[in-house]
Amino acid sequence: MESGILIVNKEKDMTSRDVINILTKIFNTKKIGHTGTLDPLATGVLVVCIGSATKLCELLTSKYKEYIATIKLGIKTDTLDITGQIVDKKEFNLTAQQIKEVLNSFLGQSIQEVPLYSAVKINGKKLYEYARSNQKVSLPHRSIDIKEISLISFIDDEITFKTTVSKGTYIRSLINDICTKLNTVGVMSSLVRTKQGSFTLDNAYQLNDLKNGKYHLLSIEDVLKDLETISIDDELYSKVKNGAIISKFFKSDLVCLKYHDKIVAIYQTYHQDNHLAKPYKMFI
Repeated sequence: MESGILIVNKEKDMTSRDVINILTKIFNTKKIGHTGTLDPLATGVLVVCIGSATKLCELLTSKYKEYIATIKLGIKTDTLDITGQIVDKKEFNLTAQQIKEVLNSFLGQSIQEVPLYSAVKINGKKLYEYARSNQKVSLPHRSIDIKEISLISFIDDEITFKTTVSKGTYIRSLINDICTKLNTVGVMSSLVRTKQGSFTLDNAYQLNDLKNGKYHLLSIEDVLKDLETISIDDELYSKVKNGAIISKFFKSDLVCLKYHDKIVAIYQTYHQDNHLAKPYKMFI
């Protein structure tokens, strides 16, 4: 079975699960997963882990993501995007400078309300299931970090901006909050994920390429090249392969351990004792 990481350019009007279902057939394996859901409306970078590389899903999910988003001003929908039912309309009178100032006000850490139409679970039930059955539910909040945000264009009733955000940030909710600060309403009309961590749209494959066998899987070594990497000897390898807690001899919080030029494990600082390290992910 092939193992590795694949960067897919998700098409519009497909769920991330749809992409995985197609890849399951192409690679003839159910051991496959992605590192961050994209709405059906959205396109762009979907990082897919196959085979033993699925152990990296958690690590890769935590990376910052870059988006280009477009807001259609003047309407609000129940889903906070252009596909929903209109629930409000409002006039707007804005300048590019006002928009830039409001966008900049979102830089840094803040608390965001999770949108009602999302797959986040409350009491074992997804939020969109509550919405579809017209059941009221208290929406959860989460901490987010906006690293970068800038205006690309403001033409007629559309604002297009670029932003780099932390894991778990909902761009639909961000747009709703932006419009509230602009004293109007608006919805997400398009969204492109242009980057996740070091993976960019330039390196992403179309589904047709994949169906025709035109792709290159990134190896675990390729993906982890930015992590501190240390080669270990036979004595330490015998401990590592059994998942032992070892003395910490590396500087960063995470380290790749190599044995005979192959990554065999990722170890992390053992926070009960910073002089020790414990297994994070094993590839043996």
